[in-house]
Amino acid sequence: MALKYRSIWISDTHLGTKGCKAEQLRDFLDSVECDYLYLVGDIIDLWKFRSGFYWPALHSDIVQRVIDKAKKGTRVIYIPGNHDAQFRKHADMHFNGIDIQLNAVHTTQDGRKFLVLHGDEFDSIVCHNKNLAYIGGEAYEALLYVNRWLNILRSKMGYKYWSISAFLKHKVKNIISFMDNYQHILSLEAQKRQVDGVICGHIHHADIADMEFGKTYCNCGDWVESCTALVEDGTGQLSIVRWLEESHQLLDRQLEPQPGYAEAA
Repeated sequence: MALKYRSIWISDTHLGTKGCKAEQLRDFLDSVECDYLYLVGDIIDLWKFRSGFYWPALHSDIVQRVIDKAKKGTRVIYIPGNHDAQFRKHADMHFNGIDIQLNAVHTTQDGRKFLVLHGDEFDSIVCHNKNLAYIGGEAYEALLYVNRWLNILRSKMGYKYWSISAFLKHKVKNIISFMDNYQHILSLEAQKRQVDGVICGHIHHADIADMEFGKTYCNCGDWVESCTALVEDGTGQLSIVRWLEESHQLLDRQLEPQPGYAEAA
């Protein structure tokens, strides 16, 4: 049996990089079923191909999992981000059962409408200084490399996984200010588009929060550190699945006799 959701959103998997937690992502895709699967940008990291090609068989397995879900009836919508922006020129095309769109409006089971987009469109650094954004991406990749070896050492010492970048996002004032401004800009866009909220990725920080104008902000996180997804259950409720921490709990719950869709904790 699989965990059943009405909708799933994943973003920032960064396939094609060593930072991608591909084994965990494949495990997640093998463990879930859904009616709608949204790939919310930076799924394949085309930026990284500039400095060398990296594509293990495991990454091909993940792509095949997505195609298989589309063939079995899941509606798959791919919304490119800044790291896979080259796919934006193929918007409105249908490929192997996957719809490529610049953005989408999703209606939840309880009737709410959410604008779905990657989010880099509202990041002034990405929009106005692409070279600086690329340098920032390289710095983040280096940080992940250091973090990977740090956690190998921590694991041998019996400590749990710890993220340097997540720590910085919560402690560095400028980053916190950027994230607050990011939500504010998205609330303005939700108001402009007359939707109930926004679902995005881009900043690698999963969250569900109330915004201005009564709008809801949802970020599905990433699969290079947090291994998170946004899910909708059969009633339209949205929640975040933190796969590294919750996978065993969620999979155990599927054995319980519960009607409808499984819900994330």
